[in-house]
Amino acid sequence: MIGSVRGTLIDRSPDGSELIVEVGGVGYRIQVGPGASASAGVIGGEAFLHIHHQQREDAQILYGFTSVDERRIFEAVISAHGVGPALGMAILSIHSPVELRAVLAAEDVDALCLVPGVGKKTATRLLIELKSKLDLPDVDLSAIEKPTAAVDAPAHVEVRQALESLGYGTDEVRTVLSRLPAEGDSATLTRDALRMIAEGV
Repeated sequence: MIGSVRGTLIDRSPDGSELIVEVGGVGYRIQVGPGASASAGVIGGEAFLHIHHQQREDAQILYGFTSVDERRIFEAVISAHGVGPALGMAILSIHSPVELRAVLAAEDVDALCLVPGVGKKTATRLLIELKSKLDLPDVDLSAIEKPTAAVDAPAHVEVRQALESLGYGTDEVRTVLSRLPAEGDSATLTRDALRMIAEGV
């Protein structure tokens, strides 16, 4: 099993989701999230990634992470019922390990619903499973940074609730929220969100 890769970054896919790192003349294709893709640096430079090596009957797939903790979180997530690597990567693309622990400790279902493909039912199930897998009672939450404003800002929560009550879908609401500023009152942000939707932004 491959646990880490250090070598020369020789290619990055257009969307940044796959890197090719050459080690000893062999190029390894590694699936990564936005953070790992950015931290890998420039083409031609040295890259180091912690690896989760998935072996299937039809393929062997490498998933790359910037830290051992991020890899451990990923492995905990994909061990949950009905969660595959694609959803695991999507969760870590939205929430860092620190943020995810805070979300789970706060039982913030809405924050998990920010992940594409995660509805309230799935989010609730993930909260229950992941809290036990990640040993959250041992985490010093006072030392954990708060999640990003897009996740836990009260104004954003109110905007999301307002848009959902007007019948807008989860994906549409998520897209608009990601484009709103972190600061501002909920009434102004709601007006801005409605304008964006109307303009198709």
